[in-house]
Amino acid sequence: MYHWFHIFPKNTGLSLYAWIVFCLLPFYFIIRSSTVYEIIVGVAMIMLFFTAYRLSFIKKGWTVYVALSIEMLISIGMTIYFGYVYFALFIAFFIGNLKSRAGFISLYVVHLSTTVIAFTIGSLLENEGFMAQLPFNVLSILGVILLPFTISHRNRREELESQLKVANERISQLMVVEERQRIARDLHDTLGQKLSLIGLKSDLARKLLKVKPDLAEQELEDINQTSRTALREVREIVSDMRTARLKDEMVHVQALLASSDMACEISGEGSFKHLPLLLEDVFCMCLKESVTNVVKHSEATTCTIQLENHPNEWRMIVRDDGVGLQHKLPARKKSGLIGMKERLEFVNGDLDITSSEGTVLTIAIPRIIYQKEGEVL
Repeated sequence: MYHWFHIFPKNTGLSLYAWIVFCLLPFYFIIRSSTVYEIIVGVAMIMLFFTAYRLSFIKKGWTVYVALSIEMLISIGMTIYFGYVYFALFIAFFIGNLKSRAGFISLYVVHLSTTVIAFTIGSLLENEGFMAQLPFNVLSILGVILLPFTISHRNRREELESQLKVANERISQLMVVEERQRIARDLHDTLGQKLSLIGLKSDLARKLLKVKPDLAEQELEDINQTSRTALREVREIVSDMRTARLKDEMVHVQALLASSDMACEISGEGSFKHLPLLLEDVFCMCLKESVTNVVKHSEATTCTIQLENHPNEWRMIVRDDGVGLQHKLPARKKSGLIGMKERLEFVNGDLDITSSEGTVLTIAIPRIIYQKEGEVL
């Protein structure tokens, strides 16, 4: 649906108000320095130009080229008789938005040639209006030369960005499908086979119950063990899906720091190889919150992340070279730190914050948290 303001070029980087000023300028110059007859002719040419300009945007086929030809003729007349070259900029914007390469090149050459010829004739005639606007007219000629390529390049870039966005969305969809298929395979290979085995052994136990009770009891014991194994494997699958991975979070925080023009230094990545999933989830949350605080409040240029594996604890140190904690933080900025402390208290961890030249956050979690069914974390 087209509205009245579609007489202005789209996606030019200028606001609607700037284009309104461009449209009012020719009226100002014509009324200021012309006779009544010239004013009538000039206003008529301006109105005809904008009518043709609107048609060039809303029509297709040969109508566009007819409208563009009218625009060029009016632009030539305005340049020669009134010293007004600015209409050439409107045409330059339109040419820059053409998608056809052949149409772009041919119209660019024709438009540039006619504008330069009209400019030359106008300068030779040395009329008062032309000489008064000479500096602006020279800038307009430069705009006619450069603007079509600028607009065309930007439109091409936006088109490629749009295609890239669509491709990324498609990749995300395919990743979801692949993940679903992987989960289905895992469940089939674990739970499906175990349930089939339980069904077979249940039928066998029912048949042996009266004939050979000892064998039936053995089958029931096998069913019990198989069900426990299946339950454990399902829990492992679910835990793997739910738990955040530290290596993935490292990638995310590196991207976050890079987007904020901060250098990122990471050491000791191999120290957390055998980290329990529960602790990995806690470290991920603490890392995310720490780096977010660095980006928001530190004004730093470098952030260092150090992972350490000690005999009695795992330790993560996040250090920045920013302004430090110069003032007491307001309550709304403490909520993230409070959340970190609460998570760490759940696993008997500790959070230490020091600030002098920058800020250092030390997150430590003991290696032995609890013991359950003979398993030590």
